[in-house]
Amino acid sequence: MVGSNMKKKILIVDDEPNIRVMVQKYGAVYDFDISGVGSGVEALEYLKNNPCDCVIMDVMMPHMDGYTAVTHLREFSDVPVLMLTAKSELEDRLTGLQLGIDDYVVKPFSLKELMLRIQAILNRASHLEEDLYIYKGLVLNNTRRDLTLDGELVELSSKEFNLLLYLIKHRGHSATRNGCIDNVWGEDFNGDVRTLDTHIKVLRQKLKQYGMCIITERGVGYRFEEI
Repeated sequence: MVGSNMKKKILIVDDEPNIRVMVQKYGAVYDFDISGVGSGVEALEYLKNNPCDCVIMDVMMPHMDGYTAVTHLREFSDVPVLMLTAKSELEDRLTGLQLGIDDYVVKPFSLKELMLRIQAILNRASHLEEDLYIYKGLVLNNTRRDLTLDGELVELSSKEFNLLLYLIKHRGHSATRNGCIDNVWGEDFNGDVRTLDTHIKVLRQKLKQYGMCIITERGVGYRFEEI
């Protein structure tokens, strides 16, 4: 999915309350919205109802270790995971690679290093997301600059593609008329707001059943919403 500028949501999973508190407080400095739970079981329940951008998972926890928790997590989510471990043996890292672990930090760790590693994970995920957006049968590929609906290629002009991409990047939020015009046409724009409205109308037609995802916000602009 295409990334957004919203505050990144992180989950710290560790049975030591003091570690959770320290990570949450330090994360606020980096503008992360960090929640904390004390076990793998709690983490799975939380993540089923609260999507996150990254999970910090301790390995050594009672009842369910971090690797087991990630194994279950992968059944319903591909969220990036950073493992906290008191071990550095090769076997542990190989286990993590098989599960798709994104990074490791060995305890005791530097809070600053932890935040920088999280930021690196989020940056990598963001670059991937910016190239591909998938919603049901709608696939927007920014690398190939094409759109497919239920597997069929849809022809879009350059301006139509850029407008749809801009709306999707800001999905769930208002995209003002001026914002659309500035980002899609820039200094080359020599029309009026009706030009934008016409492009929106054509986009809705070409998107077929997904056209309803482009919502008009009177007096503001438009909003792309996953309905």
